[in-house]
Amino acid sequence: MTAPLRVALLGYGYASKTFHAPLIVATGMQLAAVQSSSAAKVHADWPDAVVHADAAAVFADPAINLVVIATPNDTHYPLAHAALLAGKHVVVDKPFTLTVAEARKLDALAATQQRVLSVFHNRRWDADFLTIKALIEAGALGEVAQFESHFDRFRPEVRQRWREGAGPGAGLWYDLGPHIIDQALQLFGPPLAVFADLAQRRSGAQSVDDAHVLLRYANRRVVLSASMLVAGGSPRFVVHGAQASFIKYGLDTQEDMLKAGARPGCTGWGHDTRHGELLIGTAGEPERQALPTLPGDYRQYYAGVRDAISQGTANPVPAHQAIMVMEVLELAMRSGEARQELAYIPAN
Repeated sequence: MTAPLRVALLGYGYASKTFHAPLIVATGMQLAAVQSSSAAKVHADWPDAVVHADAAAVFADPAINLVVIATPNDTHYPLAHAALLAGKHVVVDKPFTLTVAEARKLDALAATQQRVLSVFHNRRWDADFLTIKALIEAGALGEVAQFESHFDRFRPEVRQRWREGAGPGAGLWYDLGPHIIDQALQLFGPPLAVFADLAQRRSGAQSVDDAHVLLRYANRRVVLSASMLVAGGSPRFVVHGAQASFIKYGLDTQEDMLKAGARPGCTGWGHDTRHGELLIGTAGEPERQALPTLPGDYRQYYAGVRDAISQGTANPVPAHQAIMVMEVLELAMRSGEARQELAYIPAN
């Protein structure tokens, strides 16, 4: 029997505790080590994990196969670079890096080192997104004319944390933007152009807390929206096609289940009882149908990483796909500053 891959997790904040650690273990890998300044916090959840105070000790351990980086955004590049140089396979939480240039350097280094480099775009396995993807692929909506993705929160008070500070990689666009960009690119590929309105709406805001971004395609428009000032009412997805429309309210349930202490794969895992609504076009009022949501499963990401390392199968989120996300994210930042639409020119 093959021994499980030994994984080291850098950082033990919200993302590590809620997402990475449970998903790593749920897919048969061993959470062997955690880099954290709070050993007690880690051992309360994972008593068998070795806790290191710094990342260098992780990189020096020859028994570690995979390093997962879930630290503040401005550390992603240097830590991933060091891990690859140490011969480790690497998973980086989103956003991949701060800049496209950094992302491309990591991709090149991973190729030189012959290591798997993957980015944690887990929301490809959201229940609602999988449902929409299946509808589009089946042609149930006809040719899509408009796609709207809303990822909203209600947090009117600015909190004292790096994600809402003024530093590099802070703000809502770097936090939620990668999710909604990646989902759009998975459905429709690269856009022709990007127009962004990025703002600081809350009193005391130090970074973007409201984003409205338009991706222009030849025959459709994609609207990506995220805000900290939405108390409720906005749908998660709205899709209009030549034959039908689809509307879905509510976020995927997996994050809330993980926050509540549920383990991946438990009863009801990934199931969303809030149906979407399919509106089929007719000469009069549309025919309305409640459409059950397909189950989501974030475990598929780490299962894919595990198999890519141990069996040589396809990387579930290869670096070149995450680079495209960074290109759109960065272009939107420049568009917001210039207050004009900018053409998207893919790298050669």
